Amino acid sequence: MQAVETTVDAAEVAKFEAMAAEWWDPNGKFKPLHMLNPCRLDYITSQIAAEFDRDLTGPLPFTGLRLLDIGCGGGLLAEPMARLGATVVGADAAAGNIPVAQVHAEQSGLTIDYRHTTAEALAEAGEQFDIVLNMEVVEHVADPLAYLTACQQLLKPGGLMICSTINRNPKSFMMAIVGAEWVMRWLPKGTHEWHKFITPDELFALIGNAGLDPVDRKGFVFNPVAWTWSLSDRDLSVNYVTASVKASA
Repeated sequence: MQAVETTVDAAEVAKFEAMAAEWWDPNGKFKPLHMLNPCRLDYITSQIAAEFDRDLTGPLPFTGLRLLDIGCGGGLLAEPMARLGATVVGADAAAGNIPVAQVHAEQSGLTIDYRHTTAEALAEAGEQFDIVLNMEVVEHVADPLAYLTACQQLLKPGGLMICSTINRNPKSFMMAIVGAEWVMRWLPKGTHEWHKFITPDELFALIGNAGLDPVDRKGFVFNPVAWTWSLSDRDLSVNYVTASVKASA
């Protein structure tokens, strides 16, 4: 399996493994993700519903859809997807995240297939999914194009990938690193490396080169007064999310 783990950055994995026990603490080191999660889920569910013609007001609207949450961490996205009826595989290169996610899913009465593995290893094994959630991972890998290509290989024809990351500009340095890590101390210093951030145009090009068709992108915008996140069609200056599809066979 080691031979296909081409994009894993061991130093990046170690950062998140050191924080694994805090995944479900809303005031711990993953506080930013807990705050962002409702906004992320709003985008993810709306894109899945549109792509697969599902009614979000009905019971278990994602029944019959197989979903991969790559870089699943403690399961902050995998659990809501399972509650909506999807068959969920959660994968993470940081081994310490998996038992945390497994225990929390069991306590929540959810069946989720958590695995300590990589996108490349899953692709090599021939795994196929209707949906790949690829959230806040691409800025941590050693080779973004190879990683996104593996994600493309994991999608069935007509499948959907949701990919979020952080823009690279002076504002993102001030917000995501100075603000989140140095001032607010939401994350340990060094969690992010500014030079690894990816602009929306760069990400769209990478997604296209990986064999997917980008169809949408929106910004995640933080309001420091209301202390909330919202989606924006125009402001992709810091956090943003994209949707792309694999051509039908």
